Amino acid sequence: MPKGTDDIIKKYERELEDKYGSGYIEAFEPELVNKEYDLFRSEVLENKVTNYEKWCYFSEKIIKVSPSKKDLPELKKSIEVAHLNVTPEAAASFGALVALGLIVFGMLVMGITYAFGSISFFFPIFLIIAGALAIKPIGNIPNYLATRWRLEASNQMVLCILYIVMYMRHTSNLEHAVKFAAEHIGAPLSLDFKKIFWDIQTEKYFSIKESLDNYLENWRDYNLEFVESFHLIEGSLYEPNEFRRIMLLEKSLEVMLEGTYNKMLHYAHNLKGPITLLYMLGVILPILGLVIFPLIGSFMGGAVKWYHLGMVYNVILPVVLVVMGNNMLAKRPTGYGESELLKSNPEFKIYEQWVINDKVVPVSPKAASMFVGGLIVFIGLLPLLIHFVNPAFDMSLGPLGSLLDYKGENGPYGVGALIMGMLIPLGLAIGISMYYGIKTNRLIKIKKKVDDLEEEFSGAVFQLGNRIGDGIPSEVAFGEVAKTMSGTPTGNFFSTVDRNIRKLGYGMSKAVFDSRVGAILLFPSNLIHSTMKVLVESAQKGPQVVSSSLITISKYVDRIKKVNERLKDLLADVLSSMVSQINFLTPLIAGIVVGIGSMVTTIIGKLGSAFDTVGGAGSDAPSNLGALSSIMNIKDAIPSYYFQLVVGLYVLQITIILTILSTKIERGIDATTARHRIGKNVKKSMILYLVVALIGVILFNLLANAVSFTPQ
Repeated sequence: MPKGTDDIIKKYERELEDKYGSGYIEAFEPELVNKEYDLFRSEVLENKVTNYEKWCYFSEKIIKVSPSKKDLPELKKSIEVAHLNVTPEAAASFGALVALGLIVFGMLVMGITYAFGSISFFFPIFLIIAGALAIKPIGNIPNYLATRWRLEASNQMVLCILYIVMYMRHTSNLEHAVKFAAEHIGAPLSLDFKKIFWDIQTEKYFSIKESLDNYLENWRDYNLEFVESFHLIEGSLYEPNEFRRIMLLEKSLEVMLEGTYNKMLHYAHNLKGPITLLYMLGVILPILGLVIFPLIGSFMGGAVKWYHLGMVYNVILPVVLVVMGNNMLAKRPTGYGESELLKSNPEFKIYEQWVINDKVVPVSPKAASMFVGGLIVFIGLLPLLIHFVNPAFDMSLGPLGSLLDYKGENGPYGVGALIMGMLIPLGLAIGISMYYGIKTNRLIKIKKKVDDLEEEFSGAVFQLGNRIGDGIPSEVAFGEVAKTMSGTPTGNFFSTVDRNIRKLGYGMSKAVFDSRVGAILLFPSNLIHSTMKVLVESAQKGPQVVSSSLITISKYVDRIKKVNERLKDLLADVLSSMVSQINFLTPLIAGIVVGIGSMVTTIIGKLGSAFDTVGGAGSDAPSNLGALSSIMNIKDAIPSYYFQLVVGLYVLQITIILTILSTKIERGIDATTARHRIGKNVKKSMILYLVVALIGVILFNLLANAVSFTPQ
């Protein structure tokens, strides 16, 4: 850089320091931000993403494949959006290697079974077909990661525009405003903003506007409102009139809010059709279709086995449902959602510990849930273990039939084994519910407290701004507002700030943000944190600037809250329908199906025995009874024990998938809420399923055993 340019920069730095103080220049350190970009990227990206990068490079060394010219541009864009450190060739090579591995493994299974004289075609052909079909989807994993990144980043866009407008209202500096937003919105959108500075530092671009405009191009096809809002913010930099500059900033937030609302309105209306299709193809028809499978196994001479049923219902159908759900989420409008507490406040990991009566239990939540769930699953496996140890063991359960009822090596067909087998999905559900319950119970309480605080925060900030505007010092105004809002979450927050100022002698900044006793520690809200930052920074420019900033923030927060409430109303019908499917309809229908399936299996066994008796040697019964006897062979029917296991696992999978999908539709990416809801829903739905299935099995089997199929 020429010496004259250095002199000019130093001259204006001195003028800024004289006018605003030395902290104005030191507050913005792009070099520090940019040096931390790689470290920040590694912390934000999940382990499975970084492992995916390693697998891609490993695959490229083994077999190098180039993506098609049609897919190449989208892959490049997705890799950039998701901040992946891979090449399109490496991603395509990973897809090819996985697909080739599945095909080779399928052929190997076929060869091994042939060598042992019992060649099996189902699993080898399934693996070969899966490998052939998986080449393109696995090679396009960067596209899926980019979609997930956009969905997660979009949750923070309204707040992002709010933070930038809040900052630029009192300081018209785009670089400082973007840095301020990056500090408060958290990952992943903050990583995008740090990348903007990184591109300037590495001289890919030479100004914040150039780098920012390039970044906004990635959102033009997904959220035009976000792009337009930023362009209005940029336009305010060139507006000499202060009133018109403020109007442009307010217009940018209005464009973001109205655009988000209109797109969510259309999305909510268009969501009913896909949700209905998801229920029919993924829940209603598959579960009702299960009724005929015991008959199919018998009529087809045992060609249909229980593991075929398990492969279809516990592997293929869940994958189809996940794909359908992701397609629905890909169309979800950006710019609305809930922030993720764990990611924005990693220090609250301590609240994932297991606490009983305010004492931390020295047992890992994972170990405890695995032990409890594993113990219940072990009891459910006892019918198989008992037969393995003593194949001749069995006992009568009176009118319900036998406990195990093995037919040679086929079975168990007994009602007792079926009832014990219900403990397997129950054990898995209890383990999952217990683990997520322990991990999220206290975090959800914190989120509830923060939500209550944010609900009334706009009114409190308005009061605080009015007190400061009346000439009361900012430090004193906290105590005044705390008295009027005594007993509320906001009153407690302001009281903590006031106490730190009066009793500890802290300044306003330290009273709020001190790492040991700062008031913000008890209320981990990004909105409150950023508002207090604006208050502290604008305090250097006088009480009127502080008052104006706080009153404006109050109005902004009110507008965002109203839009969010309207959006939740739009989605209420869809979400209530999904909740009823999760907690009631799906487990109810599945439980009835298990009871009917058990009755059908019992009837097949009794009919087969009756036909054998009538058509036995020396009998003068019609010859076609022998054919009926071969059709009604209980050994060809799917054992009720395995049938129930497939259905129970499917109910568990459906509950988890629909819970995640409904949470993402309502709140975007919010892992804490999703896990908490999974913990509650799997327990509710599985208990209902087991109660209905147990009643159905007992009643239907009593009915089947009460009917005599023996001819007189």
